[in-house]
Amino acid sequence: MYLLGIDIGTSGTKTVLFDTKGKQVASALEEYGMAQPKAGWAEQNPEDWWHAVANTIKQVIDASGIEPDQIKGIGLSGQMHGLVLLDEHNQVIRPSIIWCDQRTQKQCDDMTAIVGRDKLIEITGNPAITGFTASKILWVKDNEPKNYERVHHILLPKDYIRLKLTGVYATEVSDASGMQLLDIEKRDWSDELLELLGIDRNLLAKVYESVEVTGGVTADVSQLTGLAKGTPVVGGAGDQAAGAIGNGIIAKGHVSATIGTSGVVFAHTDKPLKDPKGRIQTFCHALPGAWHVMGVTQGAGLSLRWYRDNFCTNEQHVAEDMGCDPYELMTKEAAQAEVGSKGLMYLPYLMGERTPHLDPYAKGVFFGIAPSHTKRDMIRAIMEGVTYSLRDCLTLIHDLGIETNTVRVSGGGSKSALWRQMQADIYDRPVTTIHASEGPALGVAILAGVGTGVFSSVEEACEQLIDYGEGIQPNTANHQRYMQFYTLYAKLYAQLKDTFKAHQALL
Repeated sequence: MYLLGIDIGTSGTKTVLFDTKGKQVASALEEYGMAQPKAGWAEQNPEDWWHAVANTIKQVIDASGIEPDQIKGIGLSGQMHGLVLLDEHNQVIRPSIIWCDQRTQKQCDDMTAIVGRDKLIEITGNPAITGFTASKILWVKDNEPKNYERVHHILLPKDYIRLKLTGVYATEVSDASGMQLLDIEKRDWSDELLELLGIDRNLLAKVYESVEVTGGVTADVSQLTGLAKGTPVVGGAGDQAAGAIGNGIIAKGHVSATIGTSGVVFAHTDKPLKDPKGRIQTFCHALPGAWHVMGVTQGAGLSLRWYRDNFCTNEQHVAEDMGCDPYELMTKEAAQAEVGSKGLMYLPYLMGERTPHLDPYAKGVFFGIAPSHTKRDMIRAIMEGVTYSLRDCLTLIHDLGIETNTVRVSGGGSKSALWRQMQADIYDRPVTTIHASEGPALGVAILAGVGTGVFSSVEEACEQLIDYGEGIQPNTANHQRYMQFYTLYAKLYAQLKDTFKAHQALL
């Protein structure tokens, strides 16, 4: 028996076939682009996601050589908060406004005025946030009324893929929490909030728990991809909850730090803890009857990718000749720089920021540049700045009374030995790796296994499938040095906050 995990990410879709022992049998990746029509805007074409999903499913089935009916279930993971608007014929009305888009501050202000900040936190676990879906819906309603009049269905990215696979309109609690329309304690849409905001509940999909079967693969999709008709598709999870399941973050005291396009510190909770200041996010977990809190750095791996694409052409050419990843060469350069990057600091606010500074106007900053600084210092400063931001998240979670003794690291950033050690040193906590590079895909494969009866529970599946790697201990001398710079780093945002907003007005 096999389980299929599909992760619809920001930079590409990864489809992975696992056996029921958690071993990766075959995988395929297809990338796509992101459009930025204006500063702070971010959009993608949902059809690009679907083409990538269909192509990678076919590639995985072909590469594995297995019979399609041996795949017992499919789990979907996806980038959260993206707005997919469909007309009466299920045609996409406009490009999806995705998670890192920052255009909706006015709508967030309107939501706060209409509902009240405290009421928003009480119902949804969070204040109005520009990246969340509700404010995007209101933006389209305000700025593109003709498009809004055509809307018959509102879906999240992975749930659009579900529709394409099964013909079913459905979502699940972890991803739906990020729309900011869900009552996270009741684990269903908030009629009170929908009425106050003037959003028709009929436009939204039915909400399931993450392990529930939501539909089966259609005959047309079977022909297109090679999947067996009727293969069950479970609720799945938003990418962060999916990655947490793949990392075994399913009990009190379990904390993960993931460096992908964004960076996330994620902690399991048995009840919906809420930060009254709204600095970190509270959502339903993909584990039934559980919740999670998380802090988000918008531009984590995105910062390093931006630097790679614009300033590391030579590394890309050399890596191509050597048959390796350009990031390997970049982190080797960074490893030659000293701890603290000779005083060079980086604020990773390329796409605004969420934690701890809920500010769509924030911008990326290199601070302290001197003639002595080289490329290696700049690469290391980016890695350190991202990790400082993740420490901000970890501190806030700890302040809520959540245990954070050991941190499990995952995502693209965890592939770097330098970045793993840097996290241990800056967090001043042991860091543990997971022997699985596809956390979200594994997480939703686990959910598919539970939903189809392969496993009796998420806990049982995690115990059987997840292989934990070595623990990395913090270096005391490095930690002390980092904290000298972190103290200054923590002051920079407050000193630049008004300047960021004035700068935005010029754009």
